Amino acid sequence: MTANVHEETPAAVSDSAELPAHEVLISDVAAGKVRSLLEQEGRTDLRLRVAVQPGGCSGLIYQLYFDERILDGDAVRDFDGVEVVIDKMSVPYLAGASIDFEDTISKQGFTIDNPNAGGSCACGDSFH
Repeated sequence: MTANVHEETPAAVSDSAELPAHEVLISDVAAGKVRSLLEQEGRTDLRLRVAVQPGGCSGLIYQLYFDERILDGDAVRDFDGVEVVIDKMSVPYLAGASIDFEDTISKQGFTIDNPNAGGSCACGDSFH
């Protein structure tokens, strides 16, 4: 599954040290890409937020975007300076998932390998 990364509107930030961790992994390549994008923006205060939302032809879509907010119930995990945040409703859908980044002649973008996805649509943008 490929997802777009975009920046979210700023909001209040709280300390992420006491938040629960999640089970999503991010590859070194993907973490490096996130780090590079944040450096380009000059925004080291942002985190990568991963969420599952209703939508697409299979029922659920992935959302990846930069966010400076920490919301009540968020789970956070740090990958060598890249914080990945997941909201409490998305945590069960993403347990055990891994995020990578592909940069080939035919495809460029973040990919999510999710063992919880029962199937996906033909375009590969949504899952159930």
